[in-house]
Amino acid sequence: MSPGKRGDRVAPPAEPGRWVLKFGTSEAGKGWEDLCRQAPGNTLKAWEAIRTEPQPFPQTDRHHRLKGKELSTVNGLEQWQYEVTGGGRIWYLVDAATKTVWIRVAGTGHPKATD
Repeated sequence: MSPGKRGDRVAPPAEPGRWVLKFGTSEAGKGWEDLCRQAPGNTLKAWEAIRTEPQPFPQTDRHHRLKGKELSTVNGLEQWQYEVTGGGRIWYLVDAATKTVWIRVAGTGHPKATD
């Protein structure tokens, strides 16, 4: 992980019993910032839900595993989605071995892979 640059927000460390959230791509980091600006309350709820229970059972309409051969698993890790707003989404991979969530896609618009 690279150190933050001047002006970057400071991410808190994971609390005991919580998952570590990391960006899998620079684009996901930019999209996250867009979500934080557009829907800060919903993005905070998503962050809390994902770091607490990234694979919820039962799944909900807003928080569920992606379906389809190309979307459900990436590099051997389950891929999940959290619907932040009507179009805004967070797609992430769950690495249970390290208790790490890798955010692959975050943004205010609906991801093109599901269109």
